[in-house]
Amino acid sequence: MVSSRPGSVANQLLIIGCRKLISASLGLVLRRNRSVNNQLTGNIRMALPVIFSGSKKKRDQILAIDLGTRTTKAVIMQRRGDVHVLSRYLLLDAPIFDKALPPELLTEHLKAVSQAMESKSRLVSLTTNVNDALVKHIEIPRMPLDDMRLILKHNSRNYLQQDLQNYIFDCHLLPESAPDTSKPSSAVPKQKVLVAGGKAQFVNELVEGVKNAGLVANHILPGMIGPVNAFELAQPQAFSNEVVALIDVGFKSSTICILQHGELVLSRVVNMGGDRLSLAVADSMNISYAEAEGIKVGMAGEVQSALESIITPLGRELRASIDFYEHQADRAVSCAYLTGGSTRSEFIVQGLQQELMIEAKTWNPCSFMKLELPPQQAGELEQVAPQLAVAIGAGIAAL
Repeated sequence: MVSSRPGSVANQLLIIGCRKLISASLGLVLRRNRSVNNQLTGNIRMALPVIFSGSKKKRDQILAIDLGTRTTKAVIMQRRGDVHVLSRYLLLDAPIFDKALPPELLTEHLKAVSQAMESKSRLVSLTTNVNDALVKHIEIPRMPLDDMRLILKHNSRNYLQQDLQNYIFDCHLLPESAPDTSKPSSAVPKQKVLVAGGKAQFVNELVEGVKNAGLVANHILPGMIGPVNAFELAQPQAFSNEVVALIDVGFKSSTICILQHGELVLSRVVNMGGDRLSLAVADSMNISYAEAEGIKVGMAGEVQSALESIITPLGRELRASIDFYEHQADRAVSCAYLTGGSTRSEFIVQGLQQELMIEAKTWNPCSFMKLELPPQQAGELEQVAPQLAVAIGAGIAAL
């Protein structure tokens, strides 16, 4: 808990637990584990950390919104037994602001999204910008999860190497590896933990903005978590059996998450994205930014040198994360799965593959869902799908 103020949303943290796998629709998932609770049988899934959870109850319908820097992406998802249904999606220009999105502007934007989507549900699952949330792997002495959150609140510098005052934290216990007998054992047993955090004021303002828009915040989670949620359901074999890199090329930043047989083992933000690619095209051709965005995806071959000036350093930064993992884990990453608006360009995908030095391909985060879309949206979905991975992952968190 971060604040003692009565009713503060910062006091409403998700209690991490494990649930029996009834169907593939129990979202916000990380890995299977058969030893957490021996009273449960079959496949067990454990929750990834979220920043805020208004309810631990699973919902039948949710409006999931990815608050992007350039474009807001939203989906309406339903759960019908074992089936997820996608009934509508939206791409809408995000509000223009300097440093932080003012609550009043957020409220008006969420109203516009809700009205455009014609959503019957007032429940909303939101994702934060990758730079507004912390996702980090740490080791911490074994203790109950509530105590972990309290320790991080009061001693973040010791465990996170940052002085994070007035933050909300959530934790997810990672599976324990076999002890290294070549090293002296620690006097205090340690537990590997995946931590998510966000500023309490930022979270409270998000929830207040949602409320003033006539909606109810069901979940707020780091945007980096979204593609991981969606990937498990869209690519279950690769998720469970392979070591893969999930790369999301965003507007200002790109993220890489390495999954090792269903476990998120590394995550990193690289401060390069589609904006840099578009600016490079605009500068090289002396055209407007809007024209450059279209050429970047549709006629990338004509601006090859401009795009390569950004693809090369971006790919090398992402490859450095893969190299670090492979050196530490003594395992090879087999494939990179790409999402984000810029990955609609085959030239950009091929350029990243060349720098990553492993197979790189796009994937469809909607592939596991039944589609009940308006005809026009159904026809455009294949082109739009790479941009919806974060929003779909946010929807899975609530369903």
